[in-house]
Amino acid sequence: MKGKLTAVMGTNASGKSGLGVELARRFQGEIVSADSRQVFRGLDLGSGKITPEEMQGVPHHLIDVCQPEDFFSMADFQRLAYNAIDGILARGHVPFLVGGTGLYVDAVIDGYELSDVEPDLAFRAHLETFETPALYEMLKEKLPDTDIDPKNRNRVMRALERLAADDYHPGRRSPRYEVLKLGVTWPREILKARIDERLERRLNEGMIDEVKGLMDAGVSTEFLTKLGLEYRYITEYLLGQWTYEQMLDELGRAIKRFAKRQMTWFRREENLHWLDMSADPLAQAEALITPFLNAD
Repeated sequence: MKGKLTAVMGTNASGKSGLGVELARRFQGEIVSADSRQVFRGLDLGSGKITPEEMQGVPHHLIDVCQPEDFFSMADFQRLAYNAIDGILARGHVPFLVGGTGLYVDAVIDGYELSDVEPDLAFRAHLETFETPALYEMLKEKLPDTDIDPKNRNRVMRALERLAADDYHPGRRSPRYEVLKLGVTWPREILKARIDERLERRLNEGMIDEVKGLMDAGVSTEFLTKLGLEYRYITEYLLGQWTYEQMLDELGRAIKRFAKRQMTWFRREENLHWLDMSADPLAQAEALITPFLNAD
């Protein structure tokens, strides 16, 4: 019998982390974070990382598992997530996968068959010399029917690397768990206001100092820029490419565009139960989780 996993997914500033904590407290659960930036130590305010106080004693996994600039792939995440979830189940607790990185969520709940082959750094350096459109054309020559986003440079490069290593097997899936999928959503205007409020709060809490500290510690501006959103725009501001007002305006717009893309991604999920965060999401979630866990 497959172990049971509850996934809580949603956009930036949606409240999914707090909801995950409340659910874990009610169901004797532990949380596995599904966020591509929260795996890095020192990326706290910019990634929206939950604080120890906000965890309220609930164990969290896959936060602070590697250093900035370490190579960390979707396969690395999946492997560590499987280990964490299996450990939670072995302890008789309830695992909750909580996060907004759609690929990471899907890698676990759909059981993507991924490779842990290390990248060929020389070949990667060669690929880095090409602009993204040229890389995508190279991919199209090898995989005419690819569905990879032509603007997603990292995915295009990784596909080219795996093709070169004869290690590309798209579409293979072996689901490991029985999954209940919960989606967190707000009306669009409320979500925009929440994004603005959270951005202002995190800036006041020292997000710019966090990025400056990372730069002073030797973390490359290239790495920070590739992280996108807060890290990209604040790095560019610190490099003198934006005024503070320009940075704030552009970053707010970018976060909202990203949230829209997240929603587009999650709306494709089958059997996803949407929770109305403006009502009583905890009660809605409990009404779904209780029969899910009790069913044979």
